[in-house]
Amino acid sequence: MTDKALSHITILDFSHLLQGPFATQLLADMGANVIKIERPGVGDLFRSLTFRNKWVGEGESPNFLAWNRNKRSVALDLKSPEAHAIIMKMAEQADVVVQNFRPGVMARLGYGYDDFRAVNPRIVYCSGSGYGEDGPYVNRPGQDMLVQGMTGVMAATGQADEPPTPVGAGFSDQVGAMNMVYGVLSALLWRERSGQGQKVTVNLLAGMLAHQNQEMVMAMNFNEDFERPNSGIGHPGMDAPFGVYPTSDGWVTIAMSPYKTLVDVLGNPKLLRFDDPETLFAERDAVWEALAAETGKWSNEGLVKALLEADIWCGEVKTHLDAAADPQVSHLGILQSYDHPRAGLVQVVGPAVGMSATPPAISRPAPLIGQHTRDVLAEFGIPEADIEQALQSGAAEQNEPDTL
Repeated sequence: MTDKALSHITILDFSHLLQGPFATQLLADMGANVIKIERPGVGDLFRSLTFRNKWVGEGESPNFLAWNRNKRSVALDLKSPEAHAIIMKMAEQADVVVQNFRPGVMARLGYGYDDFRAVNPRIVYCSGSGYGEDGPYVNRPGQDMLVQGMTGVMAATGQADEPPTPVGAGFSDQVGAMNMVYGVLSALLWRERSGQGQKVTVNLLAGMLAHQNQEMVMAMNFNEDFERPNSGIGHPGMDAPFGVYPTSDGWVTIAMSPYKTLVDVLGNPKLLRFDDPETLFAERDAVWEALAAETGKWSNEGLVKALLEADIWCGEVKTHLDAAADPQVSHLGILQSYDHPRAGLVQVVGPAVGMSATPPAISRPAPLIGQHTRDVLAEFGIPEADIEQALQSGAAEQNEPDTL
């Protein structure tokens, strides 16, 4: 069997919640040996957080299950000298360290970049934060919704007569995770050329600004902020018909499309009175209202079919469960599942990247806290007596699926 693309890479993952764990899961899907280092008895904070107070199986958090497959968990008390010695021994053989504690926390505990570099100059150390390693916001909490609010995306989302609207997913964290992967892989490639490791820094604030570059370029070069529409127009910088429109049984999206062609499909030539580029922006809310009155006469299926036949860019608006039942989603095979010792059968979204020679795959469920402590430490050459001493002292913890 062909090795996965990253099967030669070992990652010590100290991260928690979403940004770091999603990044390391992406790398683990590609075969990286990801060792998740967690607090004994507590673990990743996402183990205790969930949506709508719902838990999978015997009390497992769906949030944790979403971002931690293909990893093994080692439970170590980072404040313990014994654990520190063990981790530094592991670092001698590791390729990457990933952490997203607040700036300075890991260094104070003896796990900063310089600490790891001292035992392994080839180490790639990826540090994720909310606002960067220093500066006026260094002590602020860096959380997804807070960063959405601070970077313009929230103020540009939704309708003008409603509050600024957060994106309905952890957008800042997920962008941050992608930047972590981008930085780590680039650093590993550079190491192949130079033999040297380096520190990679990622922060949510910069990531969200970079991923809104077209909006930022527009605002900064014209010194004008976007004004949200009062209607279902889909972007504060766009004219009609770009937006979301009602039908008799749902909603559809219409993107950049010839206005006259859309009017022809809807069958109301009076709408051509708006057919001028300046009018379509200046009066976009009125245009939306007029178009919505016509789209509301159609069923979702009928309107999408007619629009696609006219080569108009459009699509249905679906819920998460609707998306899960979508025929194209089924065709892609991206919805998968794995067996978990406490949660049972867990339905998940699988890897989104295909590779012809080394395809990513789900090979392990999300781990229990410290499920792999003994085995992993032995693999890193920690003497059996030292492992037992760490377990006895509480510096480390081993849990088995049938005892939890």
